[in-house]
Amino acid sequence: MSHSQSNAYIIEIHDRAAGIITRDERGFRFFSSERLFDSLEGRQFRSAREAERAARAVFAERSGRANSQLFAN
Repeated sequence: MSHSQSNAYIIEIHDRAAGIITRDERGFRFFSSERLFDSLEGRQFRSAREAERAARAVFAERSGRANSQLFAN
């Protein structure tokens, strides 16, 4: 019995499509689907979980920055 795994996954952060990762011989490559996550564009990750953590970190950083700007005045 063979087990096939998908070669592409969508990463969603708070109901937003952050991007798509595709499997290749070195791991997973990230393709941004929203401008917020463009800093991850083309990055290689060892696992889908690692890519998801990176996207969550970007979201948290940007959300925190937006909130601190709101309270800066």
